[in-house]
Amino acid sequence: MCISHEYNMKIIAHVRTCYGEKFGVPRQAGLVDKAWGKLVFEPDFRNTDALRGLDGFSHVWLVFVFHQAIRDEWKPTVRPPRLGGNDKVGVFASRSPFRPNPIGLSCVKLEQIDYSCEENPTLKLSGVDLVDDTPVLDIKPYIPYADCLPDAKHGFAQGAPRLSKITWADDASAELLGSTRQLIADTLACDPRPAYQQDDPEREYGCLIDGYNVRWLANERGIKILSCSLV
Repeated sequence: MCISHEYNMKIIAHVRTCYGEKFGVPRQAGLVDKAWGKLVFEPDFRNTDALRGLDGFSHVWLVFVFHQAIRDEWKPTVRPPRLGGNDKVGVFASRSPFRPNPIGLSCVKLEQIDYSCEENPTLKLSGVDLVDDTPVLDIKPYIPYADCLPDAKHGFAQGAPRLSKITWADDASAELLGSTRQLIADTLACDPRPAYQQDDPEREYGCLIDGYNVRWLANERGIKILSCSLV
């Protein structure tokens, strides 16, 4: 007999990240090494004992909520960007945020556990693929012998996506520090455009990265960053 249940989940933390909106966020974790995040626990979960031993791990799994993709209804098929946005696959054969339950799973690098800040403790992360203020349901350590399966089949997701060549307008990066410039370049090299918009070379795009409104163009030669202005 099948019994339907609903479960209440507690948000244990939120992740502050360099991505101020959904557009521009890498489609997988680890694609942009300099993509930073700071996990801040909710007051009820700011307990240093809960992190005892976590500093022995280099990476963690974040179980999170796709809080900007919540819908009343779900569809059994989606159109993955890796297939050009045209071919459909089952939602359970994808990592689409539009799911029956808007839950995501992300493996990110744990750079540091910070016990000195006002919101003590916090986790400093890198390689994130999360929009700013993403709610987190759970944290689990990444264990290489169990979580790394080099012989696993990869379906339609064969290898990392091809990176676009990045060029800059003459004054586009005049005020940028080196790490921010690299973060912006690495993020846009992943080409965040929806597949259905990739046939308009004159269209100007914009996204929020590390506190900058970044404007850019894309064509078959690559991506040209036009300007970066502080938000």
